[in-house]
Amino acid sequence: MNKLKTLFFGTPDFSIPTLDILIHHPSIEVVKVITMPDRSSGRGQKLTAPPIAQFATENGLPLHQTENINKDEVLFNELKNQKIDLIIVIAFAQFLSSRYLNLPKLGAFNIHTSLLPKYRGAAPIQYALLNGDTKTGVTIQKMVKEMDAGDIAFTEEIEISPDETGGQLYSRLKYLSALGINKFLESLIKNKINYIKQNESLVSFAPTLKKEDGKIDFKNSSVKVVMNKIRGLDPWPGSYCFLNGKRLKILQASAINNSAGISIKPGENSIQDGFLYVGCLDGILRLKEIQLEGKKKTLDTDLINGIREKIVIE
Repeated sequence: MNKLKTLFFGTPDFSIPTLDILIHHPSIEVVKVITMPDRSSGRGQKLTAPPIAQFATENGLPLHQTENINKDEVLFNELKNQKIDLIIVIAFAQFLSSRYLNLPKLGAFNIHTSLLPKYRGAAPIQYALLNGDTKTGVTIQKMVKEMDAGDIAFTEEIEISPDETGGQLYSRLKYLSALGINKFLESLIKNKINYIKQNESLVSFAPTLKKEDGKIDFKNSSVKVVMNKIRGLDPWPGSYCFLNGKRLKILQASAINNSAGISIKPGENSIQDGFLYVGCLDGILRLKEIQLEGKKKTLDTDLINGIREKIVIE
Protein backbone atom coordinates (compact mmCIF):
# COMPACT_ATOMS: atom_id res chain seq x y z
CA MET A 1 0.00 0.00 0.00
CA ASN A 2 1.23 3.48 -0.89
CA LYS A 3 1.62 5.89 1.96
CA LEU A 4 -1.21 8.39 2.48
CA LYS A 5 -0.09 11.86 1.44
CA THR A 6 -1.05 13.94 4.46
CA LEU A 7 -1.24 17.65 5.23
CA PHE A 8 -0.87 18.58 8.89
CA PHE A 9 -2.29 21.81 10.34
CA GLY A 10 -1.36 22.81 13.90
CA THR A 11 0.27 25.56 15.93
CA PRO A 12 0.94 25.16 19.70
CA ASP A 13 2.91 22.55 21.63
CA PHE A 14 -0.38 20.67 22.04
CA SER A 15 -0.09 19.63 18.38
CA ILE A 16 3.42 18.16 18.62
CA PRO A 17 2.72 14.61 19.93
CA THR A 18 0.13 14.07 17.18
CA LEU A 19 2.53 15.23 14.46
CA ASP A 20 5.22 13.04 16.00
CA ILE A 21 2.91 10.01 15.67
CA LEU A 22 2.14 10.89 12.04
CA ILE A 23 5.75 11.27 10.88
CA HIS A 24 6.62 7.88 12.38
CA HIS A 25 3.52 6.08 11.11
CA PRO A 26 4.38 3.49 8.43
CA SER A 27 1.32 4.37 6.32
CA ILE A 28 1.62 8.18 6.44
CA GLU A 29 3.73 10.64 4.45
CA VAL A 30 3.49 14.16 5.84
CA VAL A 31 3.97 16.23 2.69
CA LYS A 32 3.52 19.60 4.38
CA VAL A 33 3.21 21.05 7.89
CA ILE A 34 1.17 24.25 7.90
CA THR A 35 1.11 26.64 10.83
CA MET A 36 0.85 30.27 11.90
CA PRO A 37 3.60 32.89 11.31
CA ASP A 38 6.28 33.75 13.87
CA ARG A 39 5.10 36.09 16.63
CA SER A 40 6.79 38.58 18.93
CA SER A 41 6.88 37.31 22.51
CA GLY A 42 8.48 37.94 25.89
CA ARG A 43 9.78 41.14 27.39
CA GLY A 44 12.12 41.75 24.49
CA GLN A 45 9.36 41.05 21.94
CA LYS A 46 11.67 38.65 20.15
CA LEU A 47 10.24 37.05 17.03
CA THR A 48 9.51 33.41 17.91
CA ALA A 49 8.31 30.55 15.74
CA PRO A 50 5.25 28.55 16.86
CA PRO A 51 6.15 25.29 18.65
CA ILE A 52 4.93 23.18 15.72
CA ALA A 53 7.16 25.16 13.32
CA GLN A 54 10.16 24.58 15.57
CA PHE A 55 9.38 20.85 15.71
CA ALA A 56 8.96 20.64 11.93
CA THR A 57 12.27 22.41 11.34
CA GLU A 58 14.11 20.19 13.81
CA ASN A 59 12.75 17.10 12.07
CA GLY A 60 13.37 18.28 8.51
CA LEU A 61 9.68 18.45 7.58
CA PRO A 62 8.35 20.63 4.73
CA LEU A 63 6.95 23.70 6.48
CA HIS A 64 4.68 26.56 5.44
CA GLN A 65 3.64 29.44 7.69
CA THR A 66 0.70 31.60 6.74
CA GLU A 67 -1.43 34.31 8.32
CA ASN A 68 -4.49 33.40 6.25
CA ILE A 69 -4.63 29.91 4.79
CA ASN A 70 -7.66 30.72 2.62
CA LYS A 71 -6.00 33.67 0.87
CA ASP A 72 -2.68 31.90 0.30
CA GLU A 73 -3.01 31.16 -3.41
CA VAL A 74 0.61 30.11 -3.84
CA LEU A 75 0.21 27.35 -1.26
CA PHE A 76 -3.12 26.09 -2.58
CA ASN A 77 -1.87 25.98 -6.18
CA GLU A 78 1.08 23.92 -4.99
CA LEU A 79 -1.05 21.48 -3.00
CA LYS A 80 -3.90 20.94 -5.47
CA ASN A 81 -1.55 19.12 -7.84
CA GLN A 82 -0.13 16.76 -5.21
CA LYS A 83 -3.06 14.31 -4.96
CA ILE A 84 -3.48 14.76 -1.21
CA ASP A 85 -5.12 11.82 0.60
CA LEU A 86 -5.68 13.19 4.08
CA ILE A 87 -5.76 16.39 6.14
CA ILE A 88 -5.26 16.31 9.91
CA VAL A 89 -5.99 19.47 11.95
CA ILE A 90 -5.30 20.00 15.65
CA ALA A 91 -5.28 23.42 17.35
CA PHE A 92 -4.50 25.30 14.12
CA ALA A 93 -6.35 28.56 15.00
CA GLN A 94 -7.69 29.12 11.48
CA PHE A 95 -10.76 27.82 9.66
CA LEU A 96 -10.32 25.91 6.41
CA SER A 97 -12.43 26.90 3.42
CA SER A 98 -14.40 24.42 1.33
CA ARG A 99 -11.67 24.05 -1.26
CA TYR A 100 -9.31 22.71 1.42
CA LEU A 101 -11.97 20.46 2.92
CA ASN A 102 -12.59 19.01 -0.54
CA LEU A 103 -8.91 18.66 -1.42
CA PRO A 104 -8.03 15.30 0.19
CA LYS A 105 -9.34 12.02 -1.20
CA LEU A 106 -10.19 10.58 2.25
CA GLY A 107 -11.27 13.82 3.89
CA ALA A 108 -10.14 16.48 6.36
CA PHE A 109 -10.30 15.54 10.04
CA ASN A 110 -10.09 17.71 13.13
CA ILE A 111 -9.00 16.52 16.58
CA HIS A 112 -11.12 18.26 19.22
CA THR A 113 -10.67 18.01 22.99
CA SER A 114 -14.24 17.43 24.10
CA LEU A 115 -16.93 14.81 23.69
CA LEU A 116 -18.72 16.42 20.76
CA PRO A 117 -21.31 17.83 20.35
CA LYS A 118 -20.45 19.23 23.78
CA TYR A 119 -18.18 22.29 23.85
CA ARG A 120 -17.70 23.22 20.22
CA GLY A 121 -15.21 26.06 20.02
CA ALA A 122 -11.79 27.24 21.15
CA ALA A 123 -11.74 26.45 24.89
CA PRO A 124 -13.31 23.03 25.56
CA ILE A 125 -10.75 22.03 28.20
CA GLN A 126 -11.41 25.09 30.34
CA TYR A 127 -15.20 24.92 30.01
CA ALA A 128 -15.29 21.28 31.09
CA LEU A 129 -13.60 22.30 34.34
CA LEU A 130 -15.54 25.55 34.76
CA ASN A 131 -18.75 23.53 34.63
CA GLY A 132 -17.49 20.89 37.04
CA ASP A 133 -17.72 18.04 34.52
CA THR A 134 -16.54 14.62 35.67
CA LYS A 135 -15.58 13.38 32.22
CA THR A 136 -14.25 14.68 28.92
CA GLY A 137 -12.24 13.24 26.06
CA VAL A 138 -11.04 13.52 22.49
CA THR A 139 -13.21 13.50 19.38
CA ILE A 140 -11.99 13.21 15.80
CA GLN A 141 -14.60 14.58 13.41
CA LYS A 142 -14.75 14.84 9.64
CA MET A 143 -14.61 18.55 8.97
CA VAL A 144 -17.43 20.57 7.42
CA LYS A 145 -17.82 24.32 6.97
CA GLU A 146 -19.64 24.72 10.30
CA MET A 147 -17.34 24.81 13.34
CA ASP A 148 -16.81 21.37 14.96
CA ALA A 149 -20.08 20.11 13.46
CA GLY A 150 -18.85 17.22 11.30
CA ASP A 151 -19.65 13.55 11.68
CA ILE A 152 -17.75 11.83 14.50
CA ALA A 153 -15.15 9.32 13.33
CA PHE A 154 -13.50 8.51 16.66
CA THR A 155 -14.00 9.33 20.31
CA GLU A 156 -12.26 8.41 23.54
CA GLU A 157 -13.50 9.33 27.01
CA ILE A 158 -11.53 9.96 30.21
CA GLU A 159 -12.50 10.90 33.76
CA ILE A 160 -11.63 14.31 35.20
CA SER A 161 -10.05 14.31 38.67
CA PRO A 162 -11.90 16.52 41.22
CA ASP A 163 -8.84 18.74 41.75
CA GLU A 164 -7.45 18.64 38.20
CA THR A 165 -6.35 21.98 36.75
CA GLY A 166 -6.60 23.25 33.20
CA GLY A 167 -2.87 22.74 32.73
CA GLN A 168 -2.97 19.16 33.95
CA LEU A 169 -5.95 18.24 31.78
CA TYR A 170 -4.30 19.99 28.81
CA SER A 171 -1.27 17.71 29.17
CA ARG A 172 -3.34 14.55 29.44
CA LEU A 173 -5.46 15.41 26.42
CA LYS A 174 -2.38 16.38 24.41
CA TYR A 175 -1.13 12.80 24.59
CA LEU A 176 -4.59 11.25 24.40
CA SER A 177 -5.01 13.07 21.08
CA ALA A 178 -1.82 11.50 19.74
CA LEU A 179 -2.89 8.03 20.85
CA GLY A 180 -6.31 8.68 19.35
CA ILE A 181 -4.95 9.58 15.92
CA ASN A 182 -3.07 6.29 15.92
CA LYS A 183 -6.28 4.32 16.57
CA PHE A 184 -8.21 6.46 14.09
CA LEU A 185 -5.69 5.81 11.33
CA GLU A 186 -5.94 2.06 11.87
CA SER A 187 -9.70 2.23 11.27
CA LEU A 188 -9.36 4.65 8.36
CA ILE A 189 -6.83 2.51 6.54
CA LYS A 190 -8.99 -0.60 7.00
CA ASN A 191 -12.10 1.34 5.92
CA LYS A 192 -13.81 0.45 9.21
CA ILE A 193 -14.90 3.89 10.42
CA ASN A 194 -18.53 4.07 11.54
CA TYR A 195 -19.43 7.75 11.20
CA ILE A 196 -21.89 9.14 13.75
CA LYS A 197 -23.86 12.32 13.13
CA GLN A 198 -23.81 14.82 15.97
CA ASN A 199 -27.03 15.37 17.85
CA GLU A 200 -27.72 19.07 17.32
CA SER A 201 -30.05 19.20 20.33
CA LEU A 202 -27.06 18.47 22.60
CA VAL A 203 -24.74 21.14 21.20
CA SER A 204 -22.99 23.51 23.60
CA PHE A 205 -20.19 25.99 23.00
CA ALA A 206 -16.82 26.91 24.52
CA PRO A 207 -15.91 30.33 23.09
CA THR A 208 -12.48 31.90 23.32
CA LEU A 209 -11.60 33.09 26.83
CA LYS A 210 -10.31 36.57 27.58
CA LYS A 211 -8.15 37.76 30.49
CA GLU A 212 -11.11 39.51 32.11
CA ASP A 213 -12.97 36.19 32.29
CA GLY A 214 -10.68 35.30 35.18
CA LYS A 215 -12.14 37.96 37.51
CA ILE A 216 -13.82 36.30 40.50
CA ASP A 217 -17.06 37.65 41.95
CA PHE A 218 -17.01 36.14 45.45
CA LYS A 219 -20.19 37.92 46.55
CA ASN A 220 -22.38 36.32 43.88
CA SER A 221 -20.65 32.96 43.40
CA SER A 222 -20.80 29.68 45.26
CA VAL A 223 -17.69 28.01 46.66
CA LYS A 224 -17.91 25.34 43.95
CA VAL A 225 -18.15 27.88 41.15
CA VAL A 226 -15.11 29.78 42.44
CA MET A 227 -13.06 26.61 42.96
CA ASN A 228 -13.90 25.39 39.46
CA LYS A 229 -12.88 28.75 38.05
CA ILE A 230 -9.53 28.72 39.84
CA ARG A 231 -8.61 25.25 38.62
CA GLY A 232 -10.22 25.59 35.19
CA LEU A 233 -8.43 28.83 34.28
CA ASP A 234 -5.03 27.66 35.55
CA PRO A 235 -2.62 28.44 33.92
CA TRP A 236 -4.43 30.74 31.46
CA PRO A 237 -6.05 33.20 31.67
CA GLY A 238 -5.77 32.71 35.43
CA SER A 239 -8.14 33.72 38.22
CA TYR A 240 -7.83 36.99 40.08
CA CYS A 241 -9.41 39.58 42.33
CA PHE A 242 -8.09 42.85 43.72
CA LEU A 243 -6.35 43.37 47.07
CA ASN A 244 -6.27 47.02 48.10
CA GLY A 245 -6.65 47.98 44.43
CA LYS A 246 -3.86 45.72 43.14
CA ARG A 247 -4.47 42.63 41.05
CA LEU A 248 -4.16 39.46 43.11
CA LYS A 249 -3.72 36.20 41.23
CA ILE A 250 -5.31 33.23 42.98
CA LEU A 251 -3.29 30.10 42.32
CA GLN A 252 -4.77 27.83 44.97
CA ALA A 253 -7.71 28.05 47.36
CA SER A 254 -9.37 25.69 49.80
CA ALA A 255 -12.93 25.47 51.08
CA ILE A 256 -13.38 25.89 54.82
CA ASN A 257 -15.39 23.29 56.72
CA ASN A 258 -18.48 24.64 58.45
CA SER A 259 -17.21 23.26 61.76
CA ALA A 260 -14.24 25.68 61.72
CA GLY A 261 -16.34 28.36 63.41
CA ILE A 262 -15.48 31.09 60.90
CA SER A 263 -18.25 33.45 59.81
CA ILE A 264 -17.81 35.88 56.88
CA LYS A 265 -20.51 37.48 54.71
CA PRO A 266 -20.42 36.91 50.93
CA GLY A 267 -17.94 39.27 49.28
CA GLU A 268 -16.22 40.22 52.54
CA ASN A 269 -12.80 39.10 53.76
CA SER A 270 -11.12 38.38 57.07
CA ILE A 271 -7.70 37.50 58.44
CA GLN A 272 -7.73 34.87 61.15
CA ASP A 273 -4.72 32.99 62.53
CA GLY A 274 -2.64 34.49 59.71
CA PHE A 275 -4.86 33.06 56.96
CA LEU A 276 -6.74 35.09 54.33
CA TYR A 277 -10.42 34.16 54.07
CA VAL A 278 -13.12 35.38 51.67
CA GLY A 279 -16.86 34.80 51.90
CA CYS A 280 -18.84 33.28 49.01
CA LEU A 281 -22.59 32.80 48.59
CA ASP A 282 -22.67 29.49 50.41
CA GLY A 283 -19.38 29.22 52.27
CA ILE A 284 -15.85 30.45 52.88
CA LEU A 285 -12.59 30.06 50.97
CA ARG A 286 -9.01 30.43 52.13
CA LEU A 287 -6.92 32.08 49.42
CA LYS A 288 -3.95 29.84 50.07
CA GLU A 289 -1.45 30.43 47.25
CA ILE A 290 -1.55 33.89 45.73
CA GLN A 291 0.52 36.40 43.77
CA LEU A 292 0.16 40.12 44.23
CA GLU A 293 0.79 42.35 41.23
CA GLY A 294 4.55 42.90 40.84
CA LYS A 295 5.44 40.24 43.45
CA LYS A 296 6.38 36.56 43.44
CA LYS A 297 3.81 33.90 44.22
CA THR A 298 3.56 33.11 47.92
CA LEU A 299 1.31 31.71 50.64
CA ASP A 300 -1.34 33.99 52.13
CA THR A 301 0.44 33.89 55.50
CA ASP A 302 3.64 35.35 54.05
CA LEU A 303 1.86 38.02 52.02
CA ILE A 304 -0.24 39.17 54.97
CA ASN A 305 2.86 39.61 57.14
CA GLY A 306 4.19 42.19 54.68
CA ILE A 307 1.05 44.32 54.54
CA ARG A 308 0.52 46.93 57.25
CA GLU A 309 -2.76 48.55 56.17
CA LYS A 310 -6.21 47.01 56.36
CA ILE A 311 -6.76 44.39 53.62
CA VAL A 312 -9.76 44.77 51.34
CA ILE A 313 -10.56 42.14 48.74
CA GLU A 314 -12.72 43.09 45.76
